[in-house]
Amino acid sequence: MSNPQEVPPPQQPGAQPPTAGNVPPAGSEPPRAAWPASGGNQPPGNPSPPGYQAPPQGYQPPPGYQAPGQAPGRFRFEMPTDRPRNFNDAMPVGGFSGMFTVTAMPTELKVSYWIWLIGGLLGLLGGVIGLFGSFVLLAVIPPLGFVVLLLVLVALALAAAQIILSIKMKEGREWARFALTIVAGISLLLAILNAAAAEGRGGGSWPSFIISLAAVVLMWLPNSQAWFVSLRGRI
Repeated sequence: MSNPQEVPPPQQPGAQPPTAGNVPPAGSEPPRAAWPASGGNQPPGNPSPPGYQAPPQGYQPPPGYQAPGQAPGRFRFEMPTDRPRNFNDAMPVGGFSGMFTVTAMPTELKVSYWIWLIGGLLGLLGGVIGLFGSFVLLAVIPPLGFVVLLLVLVALALAAAQIILSIKMKEGREWARFALTIVAGISLLLAILNAAAAEGRGGGSWPSFIISLAAVVLMWLPNSQAWFVSLRGRI
């Protein structure tokens, strides 16, 4: 006569009885699904790629970081977060020795930098030539020569400032980029005044303004903006 406690429990539909050689020992636990060792808390259906390491808890990506394949953000104008505190901050780091050395910048910024630098150097050359012309006018027509000399000195100062600002922009200074944008606005004003003085005879400063405008647009493109943001707090 059998004991009622030895009666086997009912089996589920479709279940197969264990074979004689496939019976788990007493006290053992059923096997669990193998989770990837390097995937952290990822489910079994989403394994991690080889060599992947999960970031620590609370990790925040650096400013300006973009995941691989992620498109840069849209254009957004931002006021500079830095400013020169003294005269030394406004001068190029290491002097002008690295003027023709381009750092790891986006292509847009490299093109903009060369436009500003070459334009400033040409402005210095034109200012030096204008000095000789103003000296001749001072000897012939002193009042007119004095006005021309004053304008030439202002042009020389602007050209020198453009060169310094372009180098500081290459160093990642946002205030220098903002100042170069203002220089482009001054170039527009000069083009309008020059066109009014020429009275439709052509010439003027429109080519200079168009080149400056192209350099400004390149400085504010999304890739350029992301590069400046990535350098915040590191320079």
